[in-house]
Amino acid sequence: METLSTAFGDLIKIVIGKSKADLTVTENNVYQPGNSEIRPILDKIIDHVALPGSGINGMENIRELYRLFKEGRPCLLLLEHYSNLDLSLFDSLLRKEDGGAPIADTLVAIAGKKLTEDNPVIAAFASAYTRIVIYPSRSLQGLDPEKDKEELLRSAAINRAATHALIRIKNKGGMVLVFPAGTRYRPGDPSTKRGVREIDSYLRMFDYMCFVALNGEVLRVNPGDMLDDTVHQDLVRVTVGKVINCTTFRDEVRARAEEAGVEDKKQAVADTIMEELENLHNSAEIERQKMLAGE
Repeated sequence: METLSTAFGDLIKIVIGKSKADLTVTENNVYQPGNSEIRPILDKIIDHVALPGSGINGMENIRELYRLFKEGRPCLLLLEHYSNLDLSLFDSLLRKEDGGAPIADTLVAIAGKKLTEDNPVIAAFASAYTRIVIYPSRSLQGLDPEKDKEELLRSAAINRAATHALIRIKNKGGMVLVFPAGTRYRPGDPSTKRGVREIDSYLRMFDYMCFVALNGEVLRVNPGDMLDDTVHQDLVRVTVGKVINCTTFRDEVRARAEEAGVEDKKQAVADTIMEELENLHNSAEIERQKMLAGE
């Protein structure tokens, strides 16, 4: 079975040659504009792995979200996360849809520092897309308050700067894209499909959102890093759900949690988001299987 590095070694070399990615995240570079020279190269990878018929369901929904964004309303996209090609898939397939290119141009992804710091090749891939880099809560869990004081101070500085960048972007610059699980889903590890509590704060900051399901498996997680993941061709359907008012959604979930005696309201919001994404995914998979069967 071919891996990302063996299947696309020549393209990866070109990506590395064009990359200008900072390989260390500080509070001074959390906002990182996308490198437009790299995106077309990644599009070639997507064209190879995404079979004919791949595309976007619910374009009317993302067009409506984009309309609200153009009116000055802060807007959010919440995506499932299965592989490190998810953002490339979404961006590339969106650009192929009628009216999709200007929407894709507004996207600003929230990305964990691991994509920038762990591997220069992965950093080069990530640098194709505009993003705000954060120090994720999952990365903080293994730090010792005594032994890792400097790293904890660094994480706090990065996340403060990221919050300031997010405020600037949501009010002026773009529609923000977040993976609410905070990591790629790994089969057999249900914790990787649980939403992180911090997503509740995003809903508090934004006006409208859409859930986005990703169906089709083109890159399967392997032990090691992204370059060791195995490549598969598949029919990929990206499904954008209806536009939802963030405040209404959040208030309703927290009210249900209060009534049920749930103490952690933030986690209740995160869990409900993941349930909604799973429901959207399951419905889309039924339709995708019909397409594969030629129905």
